[in-house]
Amino acid sequence: MGLLSRKVTCNAHGQDSSYFLGWEEYEKNPYDNIKNPDGIIQMGLAENQLSFDLIEAWLVKNPEAANFEREGQSIFRELALFQDYHGLPSFKKAMADFMSENRGNRVSFDPRKLVLTAGATSANETLMFCLADPGDAFLLPTPYYPGFDRDLKWRTGAEIVPIQCTSANGFRITKSALEEAYEQAQKLNLKVKGVLITNPSNPLGTTTTRTELNHLLDFVSRKNIHLISDEIYSGTVFTSPGFISVMEVLKEKKLENTDVSKRVHIVYSLSKDLGLPGFRVGVIYSNDDIVVDAATKMSSFGLISSQTQYLLSALLSDKNFTKNYLKENQIRLKKRHMKLVSGLEAAGIECLKSNAGLFCWVDMRHLLSSNTFEAEIELWKKIVYEVKLNISPGSSCHCNEPGWFRVCFANMSEETLKVAMNRLKMFVDGPSSSTRSQSEHQRLKSLRKMKVSNWVFRLSFQDREPEER
Repeated sequence: MGLLSRKVTCNAHGQDSSYFLGWEEYEKNPYDNIKNPDGIIQMGLAENQLSFDLIEAWLVKNPEAANFEREGQSIFRELALFQDYHGLPSFKKAMADFMSENRGNRVSFDPRKLVLTAGATSANETLMFCLADPGDAFLLPTPYYPGFDRDLKWRTGAEIVPIQCTSANGFRITKSALEEAYEQAQKLNLKVKGVLITNPSNPLGTTTTRTELNHLLDFVSRKNIHLISDEIYSGTVFTSPGFISVMEVLKEKKLENTDVSKRVHIVYSLSKDLGLPGFRVGVIYSNDDIVVDAATKMSSFGLISSQTQYLLSALLSDKNFTKNYLKENQIRLKKRHMKLVSGLEAAGIECLKSNAGLFCWVDMRHLLSSNTFEAEIELWKKIVYEVKLNISPGSSCHCNEPGWFRVCFANMSEETLKVAMNRLKMFVDGPSSSTRSQSEHQRLKSLRKMKVSNWVFRLSFQDREPEER
């Protein structure tokens, strides 16, 4: 082991989180309605598979883009040789215009301030490298996306301090919670460099209110720190209230072209709104020229292929398509969201009222054997191994209240969702122990011996050698 780096041998990635462990169990036994009808249904993956047909229809009507042609002539060689990390100008313009359209054209984006990255994961990590030194901290409202422990901390050495939000007010960000998180960081001798939010929220499925955004801007202004707004779900808002970007509030407060605006950065991606995570398309938008310049240089470690940029520049430049797609996709998301909510209600389960995203924040506190995170993990194991549904426990999202779960609804067919809801209802309605197989009994018995991982509560600097601090 001495031949390997401390980064490789430390345990700061978070792979032992129940969030990732659930995926592993699904991959061992994936549901298929014909080949494996008793398999695990994946409800822990926030993918949007509801509108692929719209994109596929566009590709059929626009073969030049897919065949890498321009005015009937092949541009394959041109694209194959293009490697400027600034990106194709046509794609950056199309992306900036699409981001504006996604926000009702209430704000505009300058393509020169866009940095292209290989997905939002790369965008968030790049911003950490630009804004924080190892040991510096960012404040994140809870619950938050479990992958942030990897994306923000693992390679950068940055730390996360939670802004504790509670169900009492629908997990909204308050002034007092911001101050308490800042004070907690100071007690830990951590220098706070900024706040990072997801808007709409992952895992809550709610949009950040104008009041919250005002609190956040006032807070970062007073503390002289940064604000990162991860807005990768901005196009998934399917009912009121509508989406409000932090850029809109900057404009309303007349803070454009000020020092505060230079410390506000946006992350966006096509993974959720267009359902294209495999295309690895993300962007950073910043009003700070130094950040844009540095992030652009760093992007050489994770570029978007020129072929992908060319194809998507054509698609996003088709305003008839983007207008119709955004509208239809939101209609489909709303319908699917209602299917999940009604299925949960039939099983006597409620969820946080939401208006966006590809998931619901589901309240299963009444199903816990006790009000503890150990009971939450025990329930989660039953749902994964007995009910055969992979969902994400709230503890993996750093929720400070046991019994909440994130359940995704847009990565499967409507028929599969019905199967999942029927399974859940059967589990809630009656004891499953009478029908559990002997092998499942033994598996659950061994799982009960596993200790709940404490990685959720661990700061990554505890995995580093003292001389690194």
